Amino acid sequence: MPEPHIRTARPADEEELAVLDRATWSTLHAVAPRPQPPYPPFFDERHRPDDYLVAEAGRRLLGYIRLVPATPLPSNAHVLAVQGFAVAVEARGRGVGRALVRAAVAEARRRGARRLTLRVLGHNTPARALYASEGFAVEGVLPQEFLIDGRYVDDVCMGRAL
Repeated sequence: MPEPHIRTARPADEEELAVLDRATWSTLHAVAPRPQPPYPPFFDERHRPDDYLVAEAGRRLLGYIRLVPATPLPSNAHVLAVQGFAVAVEARGRGVGRALVRAAVAEARRRGARRLTLRVLGHNTPARALYASEGFAVEGVLPQEFLIDGRYVDDVCMGRAL
């Protein structure tokens, strides 16, 4: 697999990103039910193309990461948050996710952020290991925050200084 090129999403990426998002849906990371048709648009007023970095190889999108302000408060403007991350199943374990996380860190710095935060489900050990290896630390745990497939799951808050 060629090295992925990371770029900002474009409006023309919408359908491919929507298909990728549905294909990667899993109780490992999703707290909402599996999407069912009719599907809402991938991009909307809260999910703009400029919020997404995409990994592309051979004119195919292999993953995305969404980077947004943590809150709309001016006093919190120095913090950005990862609120969406997906890697195509066939691209996992090949550095695509790591490239996206690193690109998000670089983009957050470029935007002047001082901190980058995210939330991850406690049982998502692959994602937690990736984040930890890229400098994120557990900053809080909301025990049994979600009931997924009949099992209570922790919501883990992670962050890192930039």
